Amino acid sequence: MIKKMAVLTSGGDSPGMNAAIRAVVRSALAVGIEVLGIEDGYKGLMEEQFRNLNRNDVSDILIKGGTILGTARLDDFKDNQVVEKAAEILYRQQIQALVVIGGDGTYRGAWALCQKGIGCIGIPATIDNDLNSTEYAIGFDTALNTVISAVDKLRDTSASHHRCSVVEVMGNNCGDLALYAGISCGAEIVITKETGYDELEVLDRLSYLESIRGKKHAIVILSEKITDAEILANKISTTTPFSGRATKLGHVQRGGSPSAFDRVLATRYGDYAVALVKEGITGVSVGLINNRLVNISLEDLDNIPNYSRKDLYELHKRLI
Repeated sequence: MIKKMAVLTSGGDSPGMNAAIRAVVRSALAVGIEVLGIEDGYKGLMEEQFRNLNRNDVSDILIKGGTILGTARLDDFKDNQVVEKAAEILYRQQIQALVVIGGDGTYRGAWALCQKGIGCIGIPATIDNDLNSTEYAIGFDTALNTVISAVDKLRDTSASHHRCSVVEVMGNNCGDLALYAGISCGAEIVITKETGYDELEVLDRLSYLESIRGKKHAIVILSEKITDAEILANKISTTTPFSGRATKLGHVQRGGSPSAFDRVLATRYGDYAVALVKEGITGVSVGLINNRLVNISLEDLDNIPNYSRKDLYELHKRLI
């Protein structure tokens, strides 16, 4: 019988992490499990920054962005001796299960701990939505809505100035933010790792849209790490009828109060993680597939194929 567990958030912050913490704490307390919060992720674990969490500690955090536990990156956690020390600390604290909330780096750390005998469960939280264990990670929907709001405003000014706005969004080699924003905002062009990047094709497409289709403005959504947004915008200015302008949304995409979707999603994930702990199931990540909660082995995550968005890319092409 599990009597004591802990929860931490690690890696990049993501709107909805607090909602997940709240659900873990309250669901665990409801079945008689004590919960410790670990501050600043794996770094805080190594520094033994533990604190008891009760119902009042997680009151009024559902609507807050960021994470009340804090987060940090710890590259040293890849070292086997560091992982062994972390496991010793958890054993000494009599922690029988650990819930980690974060992305792929967080999951790798959790699996390393599992191999040292620590029962871990991963909750996916990353605005990039780049985890194969789920269709939706906590924070993606909120970040998407932030992007949509910015692009809608840019379209207003683009329409006034015969302009093409190149909007760079986050994604970390996953094109979901760019793709979903492109469909939601009616962007003329979406550029991601999945679409590939052909500069001449992009420039020709923009010229066609202006000369043949009569477009007076255009939006290009560019996923990060594909090409330089400023350089592309300058080439649009010199080789197409549009005046190119680049906008990099940056870390503003991470902030803000989580959307209703993310609040519900995080709550479902947190409660499900506790249910698995109670059943003695660890070494897994929780996720949502076809609107059903699932759990997938942390060991198998690298072998799961990426979810194909081919149908959505084809949909975007048909609508432009």
